[in-house]
Amino acid sequence: MFSKEESRQLRHEFWTSFGKSFPRKWILYDTKIKGFSFKFHFDTKTALVALDLEDDLENRIKYWEKLQSLQSILKSDYLPNAIFDEEYFLDNDKEISRIYVLLEQKVSIHNKNTWRDVMEFFNTHMALFENFFEDYKDILED
Repeated sequence: MFSKEESRQLRHEFWTSFGKSFPRKWILYDTKIKGFSFKFHFDTKTALVALDLEDDLENRIKYWEKLQSLQSILKSDYLPNAIFDEEYFLDNDKEISRIYVLLEQKVSIHNKNTWRDVMEFFNTHMALFENFFEDYKDILED
């Protein structure tokens, strides 16, 4: 069991190490589309990369429909294991729409032995998400 401070230090160490191991400017919040962002998530049980729609319901529906129309392309050409979840609830009970890819192995941010696998997963899968976004950005923005 880790104290809050030990956990905070491990998280900081992971993200610093990830940034040094894979130095790259990720798109993340800089999509130029309101409420549309990419996220990395790593905690004591899971690691995933996600595309989140967090705007008002009307905008979420508009972009969700566009993303659903591209679902077969995303899965066949970029991320075959992508999960589409129109009603995803965050830990704070906020409802969003999310497309994500989950690392299918047991990992924990508290276990440094799993860090390399998570970093490689993040680098590979977020790059594929970003490639999809760049290739279909015109359709999504339209």
